[in-house]
Amino acid sequence: MESTNLKSKFAAAALWVLLLLGWFAIGVQFYLYMGSKAAPFGELLVRFFSFFTILTNLLVALCCTSLAFFRPSRLGKFFSAAQTQTAIAVYIVIVGLIYNVILRFLWQPEGWQKVVDELLHSVIPVLFVVYWLAFVPKKNLHWGDFWIWLAYPLAYLAFIMVRGSFAGYYPYPFVDLNALGFFAVMVNCLGITLLFVFFSLLFIGIGKLVSTDKADS
Repeated sequence: MESTNLKSKFAAAALWVLLLLGWFAIGVQFYLYMGSKAAPFGELLVRFFSFFTILTNLLVALCCTSLAFFRPSRLGKFFSAAQTQTAIAVYIVIVGLIYNVILRFLWQPEGWQKVVDELLHSVIPVLFVVYWLAFVPKKNLHWGDFWIWLAYPLAYLAFIMVRGSFAGYYPYPFVDLNALGFFAVMVNCLGITLLFVFFSLLFIGIGKLVSTDKADS
C-alpha cells in the first residue's frame, strides 16, 4: 500500500512537471512566433497551429492537465486510457525524432527561442516517454490499436497538403510541394506514415512485454 501511494505521488509530480513545462513552452513559443510579424496576424495564427510540434505538445499539455485536475470528467477518462496515452507517447517521440535527426541542423535558434525549442523537441518528449514507461498501465494495449492512432497524423498531413496548395505555405521542408514536387513529397509522407506505424507497434510491444514481466514477478 505504501509503495502504491508513493508511486501515485511520483506520477502526480511528473504530471505537474510536464503540464507546467508544456504550457510554458507553448506560451513562449506563441509569443515569439506571433511577434515575428512575418505575415499578417491571422495567417501567423493559422501557421502556428499548423506545426505538428505545437499540436502534439498541446496534446501532451492537455493530457497532463486533464489527468492532474479533471480525471473524473469525460475528458479525463479519455486521457486516462492506456491507448490514448500510448498514442500521445508515439506522437511526441516522432516530434523529437524528426526534429533532432532532420530539422535541428537547418537553423540556429538563440535566447528564449533556443530554450523553448529544446523543451518542445527534446525535454518534453523524453519526460513524457519516461512517464509512460513508469506510470501508464499497458496491459490493455492491442496490436490493432495503431490503426486508430494513425488518424491524427494522416489527418494532419492531409490538412497541411491541402492548405499548402492554396496558401503556398508548408510548415516543414520535407512536405513542401513547391520545392520538392509531388512525387518526392508523397514518398516522404509514406515514409512518415511507416515511421508512425513502426513506433506504434514498438510501443505496443514494449507495453505487452512490461505487462507480462509484471504479471510474472
